[in-house]
Amino acid sequence: MIKLENIHRNFQVGEQTVHALDNINLEISKGEYLSVMGPSGSGKSTLLNLLGLLDRPSSGNYYLDNQDTTQLDEEQLAAKRNRYIGFVFQTFHLIPRLTAAENIELPLVLAGVDEKIRKQKVAAALQSMRLANRAEHKPQQLSGGQRQRVAIARATITNPAILLADEPTGNLDQKSGLNVVETLEQLNDKGITLIVVTHDAALGSRARRAIRMLDGRIESDSQQDSTNAGA
Repeated sequence: MIKLENIHRNFQVGEQTVHALDNINLEISKGEYLSVMGPSGSGKSTLLNLLGLLDRPSSGNYYLDNQDTTQLDEEQLAAKRNRYIGFVFQTFHLIPRLTAAENIELPLVLAGVDEKIRKQKVAAALQSMRLANRAEHKPQQLSGGQRQRVAIARATITNPAILLADEPTGNLDQKSGLNVVETLEQLNDKGITLIVVTHDAALGSRARRAIRMLDGRIESDSQQDSTNAGA
């Protein structure tokens, strides 16, 4: 489903060239559960942005569902992103003036989905995220764990094939974080490809495959005991 070939991403900082990604070669199959770990500055976030089509490589090729995305223009990239990819961030990125239901509904509004269908999908998403009794609450009226579940519902309301989670438990207490992780893993069990970027070794160990990055390179790529997931 995902194939990166000889990917480089360079940034110019003054007179210095920073090699944020240095010759990355990576394949990710449909339905995988993958963690990406490494210290700050290792290239994790740059890789996530590239996988999410939020950034372009300086060189190399990124194939998504057998199409070379490096050949697409910005409009085509946006369409590809909207069709295939959902995002969950550490800081939730919910719109404060919208209710939980309205935040979840927003991608469907932008996609031009009929209102009746939107309402049905949002109701089902709220129910599946155990948020039905919080539908009319605004983000500031929700706990951190509830806000993250709203963000997950919003990210998956359009049924993306890939879910990219950047430190999804970073702002949560241990119990709320575990609930969020289990929610993500349940989505993976249903076939969504789950890629989690994290500093948290315990969270990273739950994935069935772990990539460790250092200085813009993949230092290791290993399968893990799948019994970690959901443990």
